Amino acid sequence: MTHLTERVGDRLARSAAAVQGGLASPVRTSRMAVVIGRMLGLAFLICFATGLFSHYLQQPLPWMRFPTQPATIYAWTQGVHITVGIAIFPLLFGKLWTVYPRLFTWPPFRSPRELLERASIAVLVASALLEPALGLVNTYQWYPWPFSFRRAHFGLAWVIVGALAVHIAVKLPTIIRYWRRRRVDQEAADRIPAATGSRRAFLIGIGASAAALVTLTAGQSFAPFAPTNLFAPRVKGSGPQSVPVNHTAKQAHVIEAATDPDWALTIANGSRERMLSLAELRAMPLTAAELPIACVEGWSTTAHWRGIRVRDLMAMVDARPGSALRVTSLQPHGNYRVMTMGDEFVQDPTTLVALELNGETLDIDHGFPARIIAPGRPGVLQTKWLQSIEVIR
Repeated sequence: MTHLTERVGDRLARSAAAVQGGLASPVRTSRMAVVIGRMLGLAFLICFATGLFSHYLQQPLPWMRFPTQPATIYAWTQGVHITVGIAIFPLLFGKLWTVYPRLFTWPPFRSPRELLERASIAVLVASALLEPALGLVNTYQWYPWPFSFRRAHFGLAWVIVGALAVHIAVKLPTIIRYWRRRRVDQEAADRIPAATGSRRAFLIGIGASAAALVTLTAGQSFAPFAPTNLFAPRVKGSGPQSVPVNHTAKQAHVIEAATDPDWALTIANGSRERMLSLAELRAMPLTAAELPIACVEGWSTTAHWRGIRVRDLMAMVDARPGSALRVTSLQPHGNYRVMTMGDEFVQDPTTLVALELNGETLDIDHGFPARIIAPGRPGVLQTKWLQSIEVIR
């Protein structure tokens, strides 16, 4: 039995060596793996940081406060998040191309350290492939799964960061060795004259692929790329009143309630309460502001809004400075039917109950009769079809 086991092991080892030899390439070197790996790691860290900012804006911890200026801060951070997330694909596939022959190493591991390395790589590769794929599908608002995208995306981000930290720790000697310059080692590709050209062409191909993806999709987020926006799901300047729409009034089941002539906005602070009709709101002094709508899917459009400052409305019910608000929509259901707003947004002079968009009365798909518009906030928190605004603390 021992002899048979040794024969099988030897045969597997020879087969693995033959496969590895057949997959040999000048680009499959430790140096190339480190070069692409550091670009990929940076891309994941950028997405992680900008993703945390978006997540905690939507679900803040009690002590958190957020900047309201510049007003475009969320448009920029989320635009970077989506754009870099799309550019990850060629980097990720390039990295896998340089290292996947090592999957055929036999035996799979010889020590606990190698076992830890293999396990972290398995988790890292699986999560790194799934995370940007889920994000890309989300930009098209297609959810062919039964779980919450936001929770899954947030959880996978932490899995990637953890697996990446373990992988870097295990491979740190190799990373240090090949970080700055090419080092000759036992890999035959480093001694082949044509190898330098092959490696350069490989890197140029990855860079060109990433640049093409950015050029053809970033126009939904950044105006300079708008003319080349061929594949992103949103186009700047499209939609009612030249602003795209994610969720229509029909989809939200609010057409009847939003067009009711008896509609009134309720503002409340404990026992103090006011009901303001649309005519009364329009009779109040209106403030103009140029603010973006910036959505979690990555698209953004800056528009001209007119409405009543939220802090002025709150003063009507004696809300003290520092108050936070609960804003409720006419929507009968939905994850964002109720939204909370911290005092930093309440006190910003450009946070409005908007009645007009780009010089016209709000289109019903943009929140008629009234909606929230505030600087530096995700579009899902710019509540449409307002029903009430209440002081909660």
